[in-house]
Amino acid sequence: MKRIFLVRHGETDWNREGRFQGQMDIPLNRTGLGQARAVAETLKDVSLDRIVASPLARTRETARPLEELTGLPVEMNGGLVEISHGLWEGRTAGEVEAEWPGMLAAWHGHPELVTMPGGESLADVQKRAWPAFLRTVEEEGESVMVVSHDAVLKVILCRIFDSPLSSFWRFQLANGSITLLELSGKGWRVPLVGEAGHLGSVFRRVEQKAL
Repeated sequence: MKRIFLVRHGETDWNREGRFQGQMDIPLNRTGLGQARAVAETLKDVSLDRIVASPLARTRETARPLEELTGLPVEMNGGLVEISHGLWEGRTAGEVEAEWPGMLAAWHGHPELVTMPGGESLADVQKRAWPAFLRTVEEEGESVMVVSHDAVLKVILCRIFDSPLSSFWRFQLANGSITLLELSGKGWRVPLVGEAGHLGSVFRRVEQKAL
């Protein structure tokens, strides 16, 4: 049986400020670095075979503490990079609404219909991320940690659950959260989604406006 630990990267200053990050290479802040260490402590006793991450700094930094504990090198997978928010990147939700009136409401109401100005749609992300994820699953190793981003992990979960992309907002994955997938001859099983007990209270979640 394959076990895949999906980890969303730790917090950045732009997460805290409510700015759309997309493919901008923003590092973890102090909180995010602490979340990365908490993830490593949680998974250090799991017999991992591989660590795979998006090439952006915030995912590499999230994987690094576990790399140091286990000695496993972090493998980069460009297909797992975050959705391109295009012209929204670096802007707050308020700034986006001011420049593109009504588009933010459409993104939150019908995300499957929106293509970011100069960026990607969820279908674009799923088209590249799902094959990249499957290649990771099919390659060597029975237990793999995959560190990626909010939109990427959600479109992967939509495929796992056979859900349309309109279900995108039904998943809530906190920074530093862990989702466990298992694959056997019977197909996919999902024992955990967005587990965040290692970060403190599971019931206190900060809503991020730039998603």
